[in-house]
Amino acid sequence: MPFYAYKGRNARGELMQGVLEAADSGAVASQLFATGITPVEITVTQKKASSGGGDSLWERLTEKKVTSMDVQLFSRQMFTLLKSGVPIMKGLAGLQESAVSKSFGKVIKDLRESLDSGRELSAAMRRHPDVFSQFYLSMIRVGEMTGRLEEVFIRLFDHLEFDRDMRERVKTALRYPTFVIVAMTAAMVVVNVFVIPSFKGVFAGLNAELPLMTRILLGTSEFTIKFWPLIAGAAAAAAFSFFSWIKTTAGEYAWDRIKLRIPVAGKIIHKATMARFARSFALSSRSGVPIVQALTVVSQTVDNAYLSARVEQMRDGVERGESILRTATAANVFTPIVLQMIAVGEESGSLDDLMDEIAQMYEREVDYELKTLSAQIEPILITFLGIMVLVLALGIFLPVWDLSKASLKR
Repeated sequence: MPFYAYKGRNARGELMQGVLEAADSGAVASQLFATGITPVEITVTQKKASSGGGDSLWERLTEKKVTSMDVQLFSRQMFTLLKSGVPIMKGLAGLQESAVSKSFGKVIKDLRESLDSGRELSAAMRRHPDVFSQFYLSMIRVGEMTGRLEEVFIRLFDHLEFDRDMRERVKTALRYPTFVIVAMTAAMVVVNVFVIPSFKGVFAGLNAELPLMTRILLGTSEFTIKFWPLIAGAAAAAAFSFFSWIKTTAGEYAWDRIKLRIPVAGKIIHKATMARFARSFALSSRSGVPIVQALTVVSQTVDNAYLSARVEQMRDGVERGESILRTATAANVFTPIVLQMIAVGEESGSLDDLMDEIAQMYEREVDYELKTLSAQIEPILITFLGIMVLVLALGIFLPVWDLSKASLKR
């Protein structure tokens, strides 16, 4: 269908303009009247509807991106509006006017225009893949098919809230260890570049063979000062190569598998991901999604390629007629207790309730791990810090100590 650019006035007399897709100009006028806009001008255009609007380049560059909080708030508002019986078009119009985020307001405007042109809500949202995740789109589609869209919206709100809370707690727990590691790295650079070279002249005046540790420190410092551009270039090239590698399918799979084996952090990542899996599966199952389709949808919410492949392996097993318990056991990512709960849920027909309990269990474990994360990492950090101080002390002060003993003997 062709696109039409329109200008019109709303009930308050404000100028409204945009682009709509319709069969003809009469259909555009009907859509505008239905939304409370009186058309003033309707012309054929080759320009498709976009979220960019007529903003200047500077406004588009400085405009804040849509955040997960915007989508979460939108889900809650849509649930409230639909539950109250407000028509979806009228509800979206109100949300567009009251949107705090200008960029998300444009997304809502595009949703309205897409619905005006006859698209379904899930199809309209699919035009914004950077705003609505594949899981979100799949759940909206399920809500449309089952007629339980308002219920899906409130469950998506709860899911997004849990996901955001989990990520924030992980970031908070990693803040202290990250700061310590950065401080230790900065201290090593300062010592190598500024401290050790100042002792070089003192050591040269000793006219004696220096200890091995001192020679290593002096050699390392001299190499760092002399070849720092090469070191910086090599570090940048290594970082670029690493990030390019993990963007590939094989690299992402391998790196996500390695992350699960990292001491301390690996088990937190695993438990948090499995909590997200269990919560998503329970949400999909309660919404009336068939198990095979639910596992397909849930595999897209697991932000770990390795675990996502294990979920897809479970889906393939269920498609072959195997039980969920057998496929979960073969996936080798669940603890024995969780497998027992899955067995009970599958046998009693209340798998969605048991999955909710599994998610809560994983969440409690993650919460405990996060609360004790600093205590678990502190011994490792103190050990590395102690080794660094010991090396510096032996390398710098051992020759001075030898010189002092020689002077006393005289």
